[in-house]
Amino acid sequence: MPQTDRKSGSSASSDPKTGGEDRQERLASALRANLKKRKAQARSRKANEGNAQNKEE
Repeated sequence: MPQTDRKSGSSASSDPKTGGEDRQERLASALRANLKKRKAQARSRKANEGNAQNKEE
């Protein structure tokens, strides 16, 4: 029976990720999420500016 890593349940024969690789993946994921959020905010602001201009006319 192969040994398993208790945290991930993966086999001990597979190459575990180094701390740096795991950190890089987390940072990349957080960066993508932040970018999506900022783009959504910018679209919302632009839409609100358009609505405000239409009300003034």
